[in-house]
Amino acid sequence: MERTRRKILEEIFRAGVEAVDPEKAVRNSVKREGEQLIVGNQTYELSRFNRVFVIGVGEGTAPMAKALEDVLGDRLTEGRIVVKYGHGMPLLKTKVLEAGHPVPDKAGLRATESLVELAQGCTESDLVLFALSGGGSALLPAPDPPVDLEAKQQTTRLLLECGATIKEINAVRKHLSRVKGGRLARAAFPAHCVSLILSDVVGDELDVIASGPTVPDPSTFEDCFATIQRFGITDRLPQTVLDALTEGARGKRAETPKQDDPIFLTVHNVIVGNNRAALLAAEEKAREFGYATLVLTSWLQGEAREVAQALVAIGKEIVTSNHPLPPPACILAGGETTVTIRGNGRGGRNQELALAGVLALDGWERVALLSAGTDGGDGPTDAAGAFADGATYGRARTIGLDPHVFLAENDSYTFFDALGELLRTGPTRTNVMDLICILVD
Repeated sequence: MERTRRKILEEIFRAGVEAVDPEKAVRNSVKREGEQLIVGNQTYELSRFNRVFVIGVGEGTAPMAKALEDVLGDRLTEGRIVVKYGHGMPLLKTKVLEAGHPVPDKAGLRATESLVELAQGCTESDLVLFALSGGGSALLPAPDPPVDLEAKQQTTRLLLECGATIKEINAVRKHLSRVKGGRLARAAFPAHCVSLILSDVVGDELDVIASGPTVPDPSTFEDCFATIQRFGITDRLPQTVLDALTEGARGKRAETPKQDDPIFLTVHNVIVGNNRAALLAAEEKAREFGYATLVLTSWLQGEAREVAQALVAIGKEIVTSNHPLPPPACILAGGETTVTIRGNGRGGRNQELALAGVLALDGWERVALLSAGTDGGDGPTDAAGAFADGATYGRARTIGLDPHVFLAENDSYTFFDALGELLRTGPTRTNVMDLICILVD
């Protein structure tokens, strides 16, 4: 891709990421005036509480905890957070624990027990500030026996591979867990709890973000059982998982806490940042470059390769009819697509979207795209996403790469790495899903 166009795409993306910096997001939502702690539209008299704790989980939780340490100062008693490997940072009173993502590991199991221990020691004279961000579902494993960690790992992989949505995956996770789906709030009860939430799910559904550890859970065992049946993985699940979901659907296992549970009377949940905030900041940057702009949606979902076709089609429409914008134009979309894994390659949903875009863009020299994850990591790779334009297909063929073959193998990382078209940002310590930018020059 031509360097200037690539630089513009990257700067637009980085402007969006900067807007949802977790530390800034918390500082915008939490203020302290003497002994008053103001969170959103709620005010807490710190003098009423003997102790104040920070408990957090997610990819963006370390900078969120830093902001809380700065705001609370000497009123913070202790903190414990769990973050993805490489996403930690030095903190004063908060212990930072690192664990595996997107598949939970033993480090996550130990870290979760540490958080639960702190929560269970709280009383009605304590205030707990929960810092929650994307990735919390995998980073907070606490399997409900007889389900064990290995069974949850296998179940998570199966659901990811079959193309289940994050809402479907998290519903299953909640019903196999001792902390998700409102159960972490139950552990901290009767303490007063405030959850500061950086949203990484479409529609900012509180019960889905990090599997809603402090939120009432509207999903049921019946929903989970219907999901595994719909994707045809019933006979591939670990027996303990299948038994747990079957027993739950028959009413033989306790459901997750629902809206009418009294534990939620002392819980206040606040969204501090989301995908739309990132999109609006990216739009502002695109305008600075002289592009007419349109934020298409923050609700983008569906199979990555199909979404690519639809987004590229808008770029082609602009080229041929100046609709819905005259060029130079920038179309922005956010959300979270899925990938149904059929091959043995390496990549993530953003790289897969970009690779499908290579095919759709072939010959359309005026159109370019970038699809990238705001957390800086796309699937199990070191790339946030990838660039593509109307010349990428031809460039690939000249060095012996057939995009069709790589797409069939879900091997987008190898394809773009060979072309030098991966976007590598390193960990951004935030996560509000993905940003896709289409430029028409």
